Amino acid sequence: MSFWPFNGKNIEMADLIGYIAACFTTFSLLPQILRIWRLKEARDVSVFLPLMIVIGSVLWSVYGVLIKSVPVIAANGVALIIALITVFFTIRYR
Repeated sequence: MSFWPFNGKNIEMADLIGYIAACFTTFSLLPQILRIWRLKEARDVSVFLPLMIVIGSVLWSVYGVLIKSVPVIAANGVALIIALITVFFTIRYR
């Protein structure tokens, strides 16, 4: 089922849901980064969640390269950077 024009092409509903889901998961740590940065404090923040996201993002990126999928590579590359920033802030403000 085509949904609407997306860059000159019709996008399937499943693809649209996938893009929306990728945005939510890719940027899910941003609120945590903003909170740590604003409060300059991260004692109550676990460093293990962003570390697990770092590992997962690296593996997803490798998978994306193997299957030659730019959306998978891009989304997980951004997620990797955000997760690394979260790890850095969490350690810095402990």
